[in-house]
Amino acid sequence: MSQKGDTFYAWTTSQELAKKAECGGAVTGLLKHALESKMVDAVLAVKRGIDIYDAVPTLVTDPKELDNTAGSLHCGTLLLAKLVKKYLDGAKDYKLGITVKGCDAMALYELAKRQQINLDNVLMIGVNCGGTVSPVLARKMIRTKFQVDPDTVHKEEIDKGQFIIEYEGGHKGISIDELEEEGFGRRTNCRRCKMKIPRQADLACGNWGVIGDKAGKATFVEVCSGKGAALLDSAVKAGAVATEQANPKGLEIRAKVEGAMLKLGEKWRKKDFTALGEGRQRLNTIMKETSRCIKCYSCIEQCPICYCVECSTKKPYLVPPGEVPPSFMFHLIRFSHIADSCVNCGQCEEVCPMEIRNSLFMHAQQVALEDMFGFTPGVDMKLPLLALVDEKAERERLSATGSDQIFDIFK
Repeated sequence: MSQKGDTFYAWTTSQELAKKAECGGAVTGLLKHALESKMVDAVLAVKRGIDIYDAVPTLVTDPKELDNTAGSLHCGTLLLAKLVKKYLDGAKDYKLGITVKGCDAMALYELAKRQQINLDNVLMIGVNCGGTVSPVLARKMIRTKFQVDPDTVHKEEIDKGQFIIEYEGGHKGISIDELEEEGFGRRTNCRRCKMKIPRQADLACGNWGVIGDKAGKATFVEVCSGKGAALLDSAVKAGAVATEQANPKGLEIRAKVEGAMLKLGEKWRKKDFTALGEGRQRLNTIMKETSRCIKCYSCIEQCPICYCVECSTKKPYLVPPGEVPPSFMFHLIRFSHIADSCVNCGQCEEVCPMEIRNSLFMHAQQVALEDMFGFTPGVDMKLPLLALVDEKAERERLSATGSDQIFDIFK
């Protein structure tokens, strides 16, 4: 019997699934077993649409259809947490299996804290993630840097520090560092990411650390909860997947890859946040960029932390209606509501038609608040700071010191 902390190499026993899968098919095999054994009522997954740049969320209730979701789509930038809340009633009376990246898992946790999602009914299989690439930028990158027609590309992957494409007539890889120095590569929020292996999921899976004869043919699986252990044991017993103990050397390699990715994230955070400046300089930068806002509400619609039924940005006494660009109060409301719990998923920036760096502004504030108060969003069920504070009492305390400012942004 497996238990929390155990590590394995796992692979599907289905030859058909193995042909479609990227790393042994264990994740899809586990989800299929969860459906077949009624551990979940449905699986929320992502499948390829018309091409590799088109990631389509799909709700699967027939185990046979899950084969269509096998493999990775690095040019798919979806966040699934908001879909669970918005369209699946937060899994309140519905058992749901879902594959999650780090930002997906963090968003699910933050929504659960706000009683928008019932985590007891959610079975999460986490996958290690080095980042995703915006579909629009991916096409431009492949055309200009790779000198390849993006419509001829049928497969892409990020491996050993390269973005690699397979296309009609060959394959080609270019260093991620080289691509990103020229403004291509991963989304900027992915570069700054602090969550490469989502261990708050029930199982943490991926290709990092799979070595020897199982390289490319098996998935690394770390058991992170009793729920995850039960799924893995049941799937092995039913013959849906096969496992063996993870190679100790593979464990070391996985840890080194994770460490290198986290260190790279630190570099990008320092670079991005330093470029923003501090105090009044940062404020002026944010005000200048957000002055392009057309108040389309895409950032709010996509944000996993925005869940208010009555949005304060639509209250006329706070944000005058009919003004474009809106007053800066529109953005201040978002910052104050979200900054402590921003999970750096990048959705607000990904969908912005005016290409405002929303994710950078929000993430910079979140990290500053994390440094001040020690709250890290999305890693556990610890409540955010503001949930523990009585506003009236806190204002009175601050006022007694001669100021009601938590910190001086104008220093």
